[in-house]
Amino acid sequence: MKEDCVFCQIVRGEKPASIVYEDEETLAFMDINQGVKGHLLIIPKEHYVDITDITPEAAAAVARTSVQVAPALKRALNADGISVWQANGWAAGQRVFHYHVHLFPRFAGDGLPLHKSKMASREELDRIAELIRKHL
Repeated sequence: MKEDCVFCQIVRGEKPASIVYEDEETLAFMDINQGVKGHLLIIPKEHYVDITDITPEAAAAVARTSVQVAPALKRALNADGISVWQANGWAAGQRVFHYHVHLFPRFAGDGLPLHKSKMASREELDRIAELIRKHL
């Protein structure tokens, strides 16, 4: 655990949170910045900065909790769908540097952006895929 991390402080009970679910490895709680009503976060209780830092086991625990909580979130708010978002690094939109997954209940016309990209060529996709494979 990291002393000055707000999510670690929530895990330790030093900061308040509206907890949705908790097990030995993870914690799910409401995001204080509600992008849409019901927006919640799922974190590992251990401190990991981002996806380049987290262990596969801790990431799997967060995924298991996400799969468990998402249907309850959808039913509880009668949502039309669920968006799952996870950011790594400031440039990607990460603002708390403790690995976390966002679950957003989605409602028709809620205004959250979707599919605002353009289609890439197969050649470009193949080139990028090859670059990534070289780093695996």
